[in-house]
Amino acid sequence: MIYIQRREKFCAAHKLWNEKWDAETNVKIFGKCSNPNYHGHNFDLLVTVKGEIDPETGFVMNLFELKKILKANIIDKIDHKNLNLDVDFMAGKLTSSENLAVAIWDILAPIIKSKNAILHCVRLAETDNNIIEYYG
Repeated sequence: MIYIQRREKFCAAHKLWNEKWDAETNVKIFGKCSNPNYHGHNFDLLVTVKGEIDPETGFVMNLFELKKILKANIIDKIDHKNLNLDVDFMAGKLTSSENLAVAIWDILAPIIKSKNAILHCVRLAETDNNIIEYYG
C-alpha cells in the first residue's frame, strides 16, 4: 500500500451558531466565532489517497486527475464563499471545520473509489494551530 497526497488552499467565511441556543450560549461556547457578521479563514486542505501502484502508469492515482476532482467538487464550491450561506453541501449543518472535513470526505470517497483508489484521510487546517483529520 502506498499513499499520495494533494494539497489545496481556499479562503472561506463562516459563523459558528447553534439555532437551538440563545445568543448568550452561542457566544459562551463559540466566542468570537459566533460573530453575527461571520469571520474567515485561509484553509489548508490535504487529501491523502492510498492504493496499489498500477504497473502500467506507475501511479496509485494520477495526481493531475486528483487535482481536477478536488477543484471541481470542492474548491470551486467553497473558495471565497460563505460556508453558512453559499455552500450547498453544508446547508443545515453547523459549519465547524470538523463537519466540513466530514462533508468533503463524503463527496470525495465515492469519486476516488471509482478511480480504483481509496480515500485515506481528509486533513483540514483552519489555522496553523487548529487542524482536523478525518479517516472516514
